Amino acid sequence: MGSSVEQNILVTGGAGFIGTHTVVQLLKEGFKVSIIDNLDNSVIEAVDRVRELVGPDLSKKLEFTQGNRFDAVIHFAGLKAVGESVGNPRRYFDNNLVGTINLYETMAKHNCKMMVFSSSATVYGQPEKIPCMEDFELKAMNPYGRSKLFLEEIARDIQAAEPEWRIVLLRYFNPVGAHESGRIGEDPKGIPNNLMPYIQQVAVGRLPELNVYGHDYPTEDGSAVRDYIHVMDLADGHIAALRKLFDDPKIGCTAYNLGTGRGTSVLEMVAAFEKASGKKIPIKLCPRRLGDATAVYASTEKAEKELGW
Repeated sequence: MGSSVEQNILVTGGAGFIGTHTVVQLLKEGFKVSIIDNLDNSVIEAVDRVRELVGPDLSKKLEFTQGNRFDAVIHFAGLKAVGESVGNPRRYFDNNLVGTINLYETMAKHNCKMMVFSSSATVYGQPEKIPCMEDFELKAMNPYGRSKLFLEEIARDIQAAEPEWRIVLLRYFNPVGAHESGRIGEDPKGIPNNLMPYIQQVAVGRLPELNVYGHDYPTEDGSAVRDYIHVMDLADGHIAALRKLFDDPKIGCTAYNLGTGRGTSVLEMVAAFEKASGKKIPIKLCPRRLGDATAVYASTEKAEKELGW
């Protein structure tokens, strides 16, 4: 079927970090886009900057509204901090599970049965071997990861019961970076939960030091290892997944990793930032956080082969 100006995409959480970058790419690819976002960890100015980046012609195809009818949904909306989820699991299950179930009900009522779902590498927990492959046993270690795992199972059950549904589950690893213009990026409210904005806020003096959680992991430098993927590559992965939904009526419910296939430690990321910026980042070595895995990075073969990504 391919993309066309007739295809209208609803993006939940579209004012957030990954959402805004994906919306820019969707508009450039000719899709119409509508955004829903409660602005819990984002600002309306981010949407204004998206309009600025794509220009007046493409921005006519962007609405901050529920709209009328959609051909597919990209579902980003949800809480996403591992540490916070350990301290407040009920909030995570209520927001992530109940909100998504309600979305499925609304989609079914309006006969929109295509979804790209924002899952997470946290569904793997601490894998017995790496890189993580999509057919690994899923053993989420924290409430956030379990909320994503439960939602993957719900998606599989819905699609099995109603085969007309087409659902792609995208297991993100650790998104970093920003649009090349510098106009949109990751600027969370409060103390950041992700590594790079935390480093950046220390660099500009908003925060006094970087807390490094865990310095006794069985890794080369003792810090946790993750797969850091540029947010624009992640946005392109959503376009590829969306095209797969439209083009493959037999896709069913399928999971794909979106990562680089390379692991980098927290301290290596700090050193790379210091080298690139010329700024020294003061760090504080802290105990491990509950729910954090030692090392996780992606196998990218399936996404390369089936999505061309």
